[in-house]
Amino acid sequence: MGWHKTNFDGVWIFEPKIHADERGYFFESFNASGLPDEYKNIQFVQDNEAKSAFGVLRGLHYQLPPYSQLKLVRVVTGEVLDVIVDIRPGSKTYGKHLSVILNDIQKKQLLVPHGFAHGYVVLSEEAIFAYKCDNYYHPSSDAGIYYNDPVLSIHWILDDHLIRVSEKDRLQPAFGNHKIYQ
Repeated sequence: MGWHKTNFDGVWIFEPKIHADERGYFFESFNASGLPDEYKNIQFVQDNEAKSAFGVLRGLHYQLPPYSQLKLVRVVTGEVLDVIVDIRPGSKTYGKHLSVILNDIQKKQLLVPHGFAHGYVVLSEEAIFAYKCDNYYHPSSDAGIYYNDPVLSIHWILDDHLIRVSEKDRLQPAFGNHKIYQ
């Protein structure tokens, strides 16, 4: 239980301690004092929530500096495959991705630092996805990468014909043609 560092610099997974009995459950979904040391001074300014049906894929999204966002993401109900792509030039994991199953049973959370594109696909009948951001949404800084770019080789688990994406996400540029994060 607690915070676990991944092989990606600055990326952490949180596994909460869940107290469950015949009445239901209780867990602490966020406690600033428990954040990893490198994030002790983070101040979240915006909470977002999205409800999506099976097969809906949202992503891969990011914001350009100075409006980039650190996110703490989780699933309230259902299950998703959550994916992040390192877009920090010079990073040892640049262009690589990390995939994590997030669901309402384990209640894991993923801390996505600045410099990562983010997306997820719904694996359950529906899912409610929630996340905290340390910066406000800034439309003119909005950017993305095509979710099914062969260079990234992301395995989205679902067959292509089951995946539903928005027109915006279908038209995102390929990795390498995306807006450079600097």
